Amino acid sequence: MPYAAALVCDYGQTIESIKLIPATLLLNKIQAAIAAYKTWLITVRHHPELYKWESVQHFQNHWNLDVANPADMFESCFFNTENRRLWQTENWEPKRMMSLLWKFDPMTVRLMFDDLFNETKSIDGRIGRFLFGCDTVLRDYKKSKATSVDNNHYHEDYRMISLYLAFRYPESYAPYDFEAFQKTMTVFGARDIPLQHDLPRYFKALNTWMTFLEKDPEISKALARQLQPSKHFTGKTMLLAEDFCRFTALNSGS
Repeated sequence: MPYAAALVCDYGQTIESIKLIPATLLLNKIQAAIAAYKTWLITVRHHPELYKWESVQHFQNHWNLDVANPADMFESCFFNTENRRLWQTENWEPKRMMSLLWKFDPMTVRLMFDDLFNETKSIDGRIGRFLFGCDTVLRDYKKSKATSVDNNHYHEDYRMISLYLAFRYPESYAPYDFEAFQKTMTVFGARDIPLQHDLPRYFKALNTWMTFLEKDPEISKALARQLQPSKHFTGKTMLLAEDFCRFTALNSGS
């Protein structure tokens, strides 16, 4: 099925509510984790993940599909002064591959991003269609490039898709780390620990944690003291909830 035709299909699925232990015990666990995170955030001299806020700001300044060369625009959107680990690690190169796909079939890739960023549609449907588009364009790319050794678009683990969403709509999404998500859900005592990727559920969990974090204004103030307005994104962002998730996973003691 051509990608454009797939856009009219409904890939929506009901997102199950997060199944947790009794509310009082759950609340106590979350509040204890928030207290630990707040103490760390207030006392840490240099936040080790500030490159995420810098990357969001850079993307916000450069993303513009109404340009003559969208492939070059896409390439220019991903930058920070510290590292490239959000979009490139050893044996994982989603940005490089998406740049090639932009150059190969810019019209289809434009449709893919237009649909992914369409907030009027269900998030799980958008993710599914985007992956389908990646598979389709990569297949066509490989057919036309017989000598190419590229056999993977590197988007199937959802990390890069979450990054696109987090950079485009930082107030609603954040980068995805399945192991950190799984570990944090275990710390909080979820009865239904995620055993496989579930990006919509992750985003829902971020919203829940963000509600708790926003109840203590000292947390956002402590984070703001780490940010440079000329360099970092300083608006409301789910990066705060993602950072809390990362911290909780790393400091779980097991």
